Amino acid sequence: MLFRLPGVYTPQRDTWLLAEVLACEDVRPGTRVLDLCAGTGALSLRAAAAGAAQVTAVDLSRRAVASTWINARRNGHSIRIMRGDLTEPVRDEHFDLVVSNPPYVPACADALPVRGIARCWDAGKDGRALLDRICLQAPEVLDTGGTLLLMQSAMSGVEKTRIMLEEQGLRVDVAARVEIPFGPVLSSRRGLLEARGLIRIGQHTEEIAVLRAAK
Repeated sequence: MLFRLPGVYTPQRDTWLLAEVLACEDVRPGTRVLDLCAGTGALSLRAAAAGAAQVTAVDLSRRAVASTWINARRNGHSIRIMRGDLTEPVRDEHFDLVVSNPPYVPACADALPVRGIARCWDAGKDGRALLDRICLQAPEVLDTGGTLLLMQSAMSGVEKTRIMLEEQGLRVDVAARVEIPFGPVLSSRRGLLEARGLIRIGQHTEEIAVLRAAK
């Protein structure tokens, strides 16, 4: 059971799908792992349990940083936890594996919330406010031979993510995808998403995908 302060994302199907893909990676004692948008630290814990030599968790939220710290202590794992904006705290470092489950839900406006639970999922009108930045920044901290595992919704443009990562010189494929029912947030935005053409009229499920990009 993971500890979670109010306002921190509760691990859900997307988290566990990404964790399943992470489990298939060759994590060994020398592996350096970076978890961007760490939340409760669920993915950091999985990487540490798999035997990674160094796990770094980064999140902009103070409550997420605190939640990850508590979960690391509870589970007996040594995880370096840093508060910051995506790769900014580690821009001079390199990692063998970068994992990220960022906010990716299309929102009413492009302005990102600065507080409250909506920070966990709102990502601008097209859902790409964080995805685009990760596509540009993550390759810079990946070591040669390193891998990025990135979670997103099909509504946020899987093909655009693929193209952006390939433009950074990475080899990209979809490692996993699954169809899940709308939760409360997407259900409340169904009309908005239909009007923008992001979903079909009457659609009640969302496809989520994990992209694997190798350097």
